[in-house]
Amino acid sequence: MRPRPENLRDPSAFPDQQESASWVIRTSLCVQPRDGNLFVFMPPVPSTEDYIDLLSAIEATAREMDLPIILEGYVPPPDPRIENLKVTPDPGVIEVNIHPSSSWSQLVEKTEFLYQAAHQSRLGAEKFNLDGTHTGTGGGNHVIIGGATPKDSPLLRRPDLLSSLLCYWQQRPSLSYLFSGMFIGPTSQAPRIDEGRDDSLYELEIAMRELQRLQSQGPVMPWTVDRLFRNILIDITGNTHRAEFCIDKLFPPDSLSQRLGLLEFRAFEMPPHSRMSLVQQLLLRGLINQFWDQPYKPDKLTRWDTQLHDKWMLPHFVARDLEEVVEDLRTWGMGFETEWFLPHLEFRFPQIGEVHYRDIGMELRNAIEPWHVMGEEGAPGGTVRYVDSSVERMQVKFTGLTPDRYLVTCQGIPLPLQNTGVEGEYVCGVRYRAWQPPRCLHPTIQVHAPLRYEIYDKWSGRSIGGCTYHVEHPGGRNSATFPINALEAESRRASRFNSWFDPAHASPYPVKAHPEITPDFPYTLDLRNPRRLRMI
Repeated sequence: MRPRPENLRDPSAFPDQQESASWVIRTSLCVQPRDGNLFVFMPPVPSTEDYIDLLSAIEATAREMDLPIILEGYVPPPDPRIENLKVTPDPGVIEVNIHPSSSWSQLVEKTEFLYQAAHQSRLGAEKFNLDGTHTGTGGGNHVIIGGATPKDSPLLRRPDLLSSLLCYWQQRPSLSYLFSGMFIGPTSQAPRIDEGRDDSLYELEIAMRELQRLQSQGPVMPWTVDRLFRNILIDITGNTHRAEFCIDKLFPPDSLSQRLGLLEFRAFEMPPHSRMSLVQQLLLRGLINQFWDQPYKPDKLTRWDTQLHDKWMLPHFVARDLEEVVEDLRTWGMGFETEWFLPHLEFRFPQIGEVHYRDIGMELRNAIEPWHVMGEEGAPGGTVRYVDSSVERMQVKFTGLTPDRYLVTCQGIPLPLQNTGVEGEYVCGVRYRAWQPPRCLHPTIQVHAPLRYEIYDKWSGRSIGGCTYHVEHPGGRNSATFPINALEAESRRASRFNSWFDPAHASPYPVKAHPEITPDFPYTLDLRNPRRLRMI
């Protein structure tokens, strides 16, 4: 009899016949009859054939016993011959992972069926907040591209495809912010590569040049792409899964089960309608088709700096940038239309209200405001990190405005209006504290609502009109239950915008004030920063 090995993990140590081998780990099949059903916990098996043989034996036994089966435990090993549909309960949402599609017709059929089946089960991909705000569920509409097998993956066959997508996304902020959820920014679930780290673009440029050098020398090994980009496509904590472009399942050399040749787009939130989801996926297919034929290689990546959380938070510039994306696709021979994305723009940036005075039109729309994770705090059972969602942002847009004659203020502070390139059209953002939680940035700053906008005529020195926006019901009748449908939600939103204006109650003209534009955020008036009023 051989002596028991000192290393209990040694796979070469086989026990002799009838020897007790406590160091050997065996798999087992657990079966339990419960509530009239036979619950079978499937063990892990090395191959798909073994799994099917075991499943056939279980079915034969259940047929002989005339007992229904409920399977639990491990799923079959990854195999391109098996299609999986996974349903997972998450906090507040139900996550559904559908099997891959090999054609556009399959993708349309599966997406429409998923939305229809969810509707019949009294599930939806949208919700309404207490104030009537129309938002997504918070669940991701993550899109994954790859092949039936890793060797068929376009990302491994043409590694420059990943570089092209990264470069194009970095230069088109609308692709990052239009289809995302409310939680964006450097601490979100899918931050942009240039959010949070100042040197990320510099390192990305080095990685792409290194990939080009390796491709010029011959075929690139599959794991090379993972080694080049893994430590760049991360969030500020180093998490590789919380990134806009997730390559966890591309081809990591240290994990055999994760070598699937897949790229996950994580900055997509579940849209409320199936056709909105299909338009997003069609956009991705169009860009991948173009970059497969002609790689996208800009001379230099764009350093947006503070513009990301200033200019590109406003719906006007997001819409304009998306128009340029559509124009690129049309130039490349694809018949895209800007009108296809109007539902996304209206859903992401709903209109608050609009007024007209003389020849001037003023429109208020919801804009984007990044949420930031606060510092750790003690809590029962451990530590927690709160998210500051108390600050909101809106866009104020004017048409027919002559700045030499008219001055526009919010809470008596002149707005830093920026010309859009169209005669008489100006736009800016207003950042304000909407509510005051006990844990937030600058907790001593009070709520700024209601927001009062006024248009002053410099020639006459008096106000010609304005409007008021309330964060909550102006009469204090805040709802305790969520809206039952879109009509009730719309009525709640409408009650918070007041277009009525009485010239007799207008504020005095701020004759000694003019807008002071902050160099870091020239498109935004931050009401939390009082250094906007300068005497002259």
